[in-house]
Amino acid sequence: MARSREFDTGKAVDASIELFRRRGFEGVSIQEIVAATGVGRGSLYAAFGSKEGIYHAALEKYRAAYADPLTELLACDAPARDLIRQVLTGLVDEIVGDRSQHACLVVSAAVEMAGRDAEVAGRLRSTTRQLEDAFTALLSRAQQEGEITLAGTPRDLARFIMMTIHGLRVLGAISPDRRSLMSTVEVVLAAL
Repeated sequence: MARSREFDTGKAVDASIELFRRRGFEGVSIQEIVAATGVGRGSLYAAFGSKEGIYHAALEKYRAAYADPLTELLACDAPARDLIRQVLTGLVDEIVGDRSQHACLVVSAAVEMAGRDAEVAGRLRSTTRQLEDAFTALLSRAQQEGEITLAGTPRDLARFIMMTIHGLRVLGAISPDRRSLMSTVEVVLAAL
């Protein structure tokens, strides 16, 4: 009979997310993951296979917690400009509220891991496409209804917003100044 896991893998992944956000993949040792999760090395390897497996699980959980709710929000019938303001202002609030200035796991994974880990690159492409598709659908509706008149395809505008989101996350990790970040949000909203 197989032994059942004696630890909560979700909690172990949550603790690992915080480590990876603070120090990146290379900056975290398996021993630090053991210490942060309270789970033995052998149990972690049995559950995830490797440090990379823990990282992949962390990236997937982070993606689901970030991208899925945002996708649902963008699909509602509220005015596009209001939704975009809500998303960007909420992001600024999150950045400013994160006093530890942790990096976004998606952004840090793109910089550190995407070029050398095909699974990470695939997860990032999937996440980006999911969000870009949601913004594209929202912006397409907004253009058809005359709410947004900026020239450009909905896909191009969605990419502009995605670049803004990632740029805010990077700048916010460097200097989480609300006024500076909100000035960027206001420029985006004025452009739309």
